[in-house]
Amino acid sequence: MSDQPQNPQPIELTAKQLSEQEGIRRDKLKRLVDSGNSPYAITRFDVTHRSDEIIRDFDALEGQTVRIAGRMVSKRVMGKASFAHLLDAEGLLQFYVRRDDIGEEPYAAFKDFDLGDLLGVEGVVFRTQKGEKSIHTQKLTLLSKSLKVLPEKFHGLKDPDLRYRQRYVDMIVNPEVRDTFRKRSRILNAVREFLDARGFIEVDTPVLQTLEIGAAARTFKTHHNALDLDMFLRIETELYLKRLIVGGFEKVYEVGRLFRNEGMDSTHNPEFTTVETYQAYVDYNEVMEMVEQLYATVAQKVCGSTLVPYQGTMIELKAPWKRITMAQAVQDACGVDYAAWQTDADAHACLDSLNVHYEKGAKRGDCLAALFDEYVEATLIQPTFLIDYPVDISPLAKRKPENPDLTERFEFFINGHEMGNAFSELNDPIDQRKRFEEQVRIRAAEGIHAEVDEDFLAALEYGMPPTGGLGFGIDRMVMLLTDNASIRDVLLFPTMKPQK
Repeated sequence: MSDQPQNPQPIELTAKQLSEQEGIRRDKLKRLVDSGNSPYAITRFDVTHRSDEIIRDFDALEGQTVRIAGRMVSKRVMGKASFAHLLDAEGLLQFYVRRDDIGEEPYAAFKDFDLGDLLGVEGVVFRTQKGEKSIHTQKLTLLSKSLKVLPEKFHGLKDPDLRYRQRYVDMIVNPEVRDTFRKRSRILNAVREFLDARGFIEVDTPVLQTLEIGAAARTFKTHHNALDLDMFLRIETELYLKRLIVGGFEKVYEVGRLFRNEGMDSTHNPEFTTVETYQAYVDYNEVMEMVEQLYATVAQKVCGSTLVPYQGTMIELKAPWKRITMAQAVQDACGVDYAAWQTDADAHACLDSLNVHYEKGAKRGDCLAALFDEYVEATLIQPTFLIDYPVDISPLAKRKPENPDLTERFEFFINGHEMGNAFSELNDPIDQRKRFEEQVRIRAAEGIHAEVDEDFLAALEYGMPPTGGLGFGIDRMVMLLTDNASIRDVLLFPTMKPQK
């Protein structure tokens, strides 16, 4: 007989049957408590090794006594001896239990344990006759009782909605999910190491803000009782980080949680994590070079290569990445020459002829962006910098000296998705005021409240050096480097509508 856990065919359980199984487990717990053996009374268990250590260092550990802890996920009772598997944070390990070794009473208690129970196992490292690295148990401790029935192992937990709502169960029965979030942690560490090595310092800026600023995203509103003041969850970290550049820091970054009251899809969640960096005395060209190096470095460190698979396509993250202006990309894709539009009405007429939607009051730059969305974005599979955006859609970016209608701004795209946004930052306080006021005017016409950040403008009036800024989504970076198609697969607890 194999030492491996058995995989019986899935059994469909009705709610009544499942309730009966849970009732049986509660009866078992009651008997334990009544006998003075409540598992919840145990406060600690001294773990000496993890499953992966025992497997990896087996030759050195064979014959030694170890103590491991985890969740029992399989059990096969064969009279006076049994095999079971314990799942800990690092993997799966078999343990062998024999009545004559642990005693008749403890063995009877073990046979009454349920799959999902958390156990402490003390025993000697050995290899079974079939060659499986295992623990020969000397002592068992029930550390916590599982009152819920785990999804049947062979069938697993497949329903996406249930997986996201009950991530704790998802992680138990789908070990690859834990691997994704381990990799997420390594990605975050690698990003920080990269920036720290370049002399950036990590800072924290306010999450609660008093202004509903004039940006494109909608805010979440809350109320501060002590101050009797409406406040807003931040939609960006940009303006506070730029204040720090004014104050004398030359390289800053923040790994921050942002909140946007917008739709949800495979690449959007109302709360998400970004990295924003600001560096004095550089422009967007140097920021592009940094992005290339950052992505290649993180991929090499976390994935072992700059060539990574994503949804069936191999993505090469090594520099140099393609660079193309927004206007040229649109012209190549659909033949429209942005420079030929003299007025907003020219742009509207062009989009009407192509049957491409645009918002009421859209400016030339908005129309160019609409054509990009329609004809270009989905085609940018390998890493591509899209550069030189119209000023209409870039309120915080510096104008190009040779063409004030455009800005020194780029976004970068991978596999048809926008991954980040960067500028040569606007540091002219007079120009910035005009753009903020225009933004507020447009929002007001849409029936949306927005305000000018007067304190930020005051900071600019003290003088901000030429600065290159970057913002990119960690969640989308993790999606790419873990080959996950949905942002919900890389968020431990994605936003979900409550169940009724």
